[in-house]
Amino acid sequence: MPDDPASSASARQLAEHYYYAALDLVLEGHHEQAVDEYRQALAADPRFTDALHGLSRALQDLNRFDEAIAVAQQISEVDPDDILAHTSLSILYQKKGMVPEAEAEGNKARVLGWKQQLKKGGS
Repeated sequence: MPDDPASSASARQLAEHYYYAALDLVLEGHHEQAVDEYRQALAADPRFTDALHGLSRALQDLNRFDEAIAVAQQISEVDPDDILAHTSLSILYQKKGMVPEAEAEGNKARVLGWKQQLKKGGS
C-alpha cells in the first residue's frame, strides 16, 4: 500500500521532524550534522523538496559543490517548475567556474519566473 494516505502523512511528519532538526543545526553552524538530518528527512520522504533545498544549501556551505549540484538536480526532477532549484544550480555552477552551465540554469529560472508571472496576470 504505497499510496496509503496515513503512511504517507506519517512519512512526511517524520521527514519534517528531521528537517526542523537540520534547520536548528544550520542556525548553530553545525552544517555537517545538518546534512545527516536532511538525509534522514529524505529517507522518510524522498520528494520533500524543502529538505532537498536545505541539503543542497548545507552542502554548498561545506564547499561540497558536486554533491550540492546533484541534490539541486534532484529537485528539478521532483519539481521541474521549481525556480529556486535552477537558481541554486546557476550559483553552484558559477562557484565551480562552469559559466555556460550557470548561464543556462539562470535562463531556465528566468523563463520559469516569467511563466509564473504570466499565469498570475492571465487569471
